[in-house]
Amino acid sequence: MPARGTPTAEEVKAAARGFGADLVGIASARMLNAFPPDPSVPQTPERISPYVKSVVVIAQHIPAAVFRAKQMVAVQYMDMIVMRRMDKIAARVARHLEEAGWPSFITAAQETDWNMKRASYDYLSTRHLGVEAGIGTLGLEVNILSPEYGPRLYLTGVLTELELAADGPMTEQVCIGEGCSRCLHACPGDAVGHFDIDKPGCAEFAQEFGYMTVTRLLQQFAEAGPEEKRAMLTSRGLFGFWQGFLRVVGSFGDCPRCLAVCPVGTDYHAFLAQDQKKIPEWTEEKQARGEAMKQARRAGDEVAGLDPWNIRWVGPEGYTGKTAKAVREAFRAEQKAKAEAAGE
Repeated sequence: MPARGTPTAEEVKAAARGFGADLVGIASARMLNAFPPDPSVPQTPERISPYVKSVVVIAQHIPAAVFRAKQMVAVQYMDMIVMRRMDKIAARVARHLEEAGWPSFITAAQETDWNMKRASYDYLSTRHLGVEAGIGTLGLEVNILSPEYGPRLYLTGVLTELELAADGPMTEQVCIGEGCSRCLHACPGDAVGHFDIDKPGCAEFAQEFGYMTVTRLLQQFAEAGPEEKRAMLTSRGLFGFWQGFLRVVGSFGDCPRCLAVCPVGTDYHAFLAQDQKKIPEWTEEKQARGEAMKQARRAGDEVAGLDPWNIRWVGPEGYTGKTAKAVREAFRAEQKAKAEAAGE
């Protein structure tokens, strides 16, 4: 048994960054247990282990280059690579804590347990972990947005029995909100609501060869006649499922549109602003819907995504631009320093 040590929160975060984490924060298990995203089906650490005291939340950004590609396969495959790397980093953090004498482990970052709720729903919500750890806040399309990378990131958590000083959620809204609505304008499934998302509408594009599509094809195959079955054996759909099982392309992965057009994050301003300036999916109807959402908030109308429970993860102070401005200024200072160093 290793000697029991007591690493501080800052030491643990430094170790995670040393292992390769792009962003890292600490969430309190007590707060996660007290504020589950959906109290009727709570996603909480205590449902996994009653001994967990803190969750070390690790984020890896998705390289911006894939959002400049014309094919969705590029971002879907890169998603898998990013998540695998993220899991390895998290596993190293868990081992680091265990070697100090504190039992720790990680869970699958993307998993669904249909005993809890249908669709994508696991024992922990990684986006809510990220909010509670101070990494970002939820956007209009309820992706988590960090000031550094916008929604172009994945997260996972290390559950530890060591009680660490928690970072706590941001109070300012990172998402620009209804006045922007670029995610709403770009969504091919028209799935973006008012700090809400239509999951089936989103999944139709995000998971072209996902679970429900597989079962639908199998049902069609079972009911088809001999000639139709022979034709289906050489169909694009069946090939897509084979490729999804083999390379995880299309079976899980983000539709890149809301991620690509979100103007939050220094990576957007550095690499995506010009390419993503125009949104081909924009319609007058979508524009009007975004305006209606803006007016609803101004009027103080009841909005489910902004009710007293959910506002915790959106940012109770609303959008002020202070966080975005601070990140932009830090980015520009870093770019200037690099340019000066190169000149020298």
